[in-house]
Amino acid sequence: MNVLLKGQLKFLSEFYDIVGVSSEGQLLDEVEQREGIKTIEVNMERGISPLKDLTSLYKLYKILKREKPVIVHSITPKAGLLTMLSGKMAGVPIRIHTFTGLIFPTRKGMVQKLLISMDKLLCSAATHIYPEGEGVRKDLIDYKITSKSLKVIGNGNVNGIDLEHFSPGQITEAQKDLLKKELNIEDAHFVFVFVGRLVGDKGINELVKAFSHINKKENSQRQSKLLLVGPLEQELDPLHPDTLREIENNPDIISVGFQKDVRPYFAISDALAFPSYREGFPNVVMQAGAMGLPSIVSDINGCNEIIIEDQNGAIVPVKNSEKLSEAMRKMKLDTDYYQKLKMNARPMIESRYEQSVIWNALLSEYKKLIKEKDYRV
Repeated sequence: MNVLLKGQLKFLSEFYDIVGVSSEGQLLDEVEQREGIKTIEVNMERGISPLKDLTSLYKLYKILKREKPVIVHSITPKAGLLTMLSGKMAGVPIRIHTFTGLIFPTRKGMVQKLLISMDKLLCSAATHIYPEGEGVRKDLIDYKITSKSLKVIGNGNVNGIDLEHFSPGQITEAQKDLLKKELNIEDAHFVFVFVGRLVGDKGINELVKAFSHINKKENSQRQSKLLLVGPLEQELDPLHPDTLREIENNPDIISVGFQKDVRPYFAISDALAFPSYREGFPNVVMQAGAMGLPSIVSDINGCNEIIIEDQNGAIVPVKNSEKLSEAMRKMKLDTDYYQKLKMNARPMIESRYEQSVIWNALLSEYKKLIKEKDYRV
């Protein structure tokens, strides 16, 4: 909520009384102050934990009975299931869930069946289902998750992009020079950047392999750097040992960990490399585009909606380090091709994903649903 819905809650609070419920702890204080809304903390486990889940379900039910909202709107998978069930139990008339990404298409066997069953249960308790993009919508239909109407709000994405915040002009030349010096990056280097969690599911194993390949193959040509911006999470989805060794030992791979402000790192980079296995509608790809960077993305939901091949980036098959390496090599060496993509990067975000467009589309949807229920707020 602190990041995903930044600014949106404040906008909506101009029209409605908004209550934010999340398990984010002290971050909720920041949300409350910044967005000007009431917040309530309810701990919700990301994994399956029956006893804790029942406790969270009961707490949500009590909150909804007390607050008596006309609309309850959930976003993340576990919170969505608990919120839709508690909302139905509490008699909330309009129960909306937005699917930002689906896990089950990348799973198999009993795990996939369990995840599908959970999403079907979620949808049965919701009154309205909003896929974040057309790819998510297609998966919900193909897997027969629900027979209810599925509507993508605007051009997709939950919150849009703040084009004033994510703008190349926000970072000065002096700031860029200082950061490059700190990271030992020269002006002649072609910098690929990845922003996100450093886990297998984000395609980091393939990215590191592809990058190492092009650097070894073309060490006499323009040198590249790979800038990794994000936390290393080894608990749930660890990287291969070979990948970890390469990150640690390759002087051309720079890992800077989690950064609260990623804009300076976009500003010193030439292209985003984002070979994730699954996404809903990735903010990182929009942020990079808004900062003027073309992107190399995997052919998955969201990514293949934001990026159009040979216009503002390149699309490669999932889990294919060879095709990823080819795309990185072309972007690095083909100057005319790169400049065309770079020129289109920001305008193609501006025209489709500007934040106020997304917010107003959601507001219009709320107003329509409330009018249909004949409520006055």
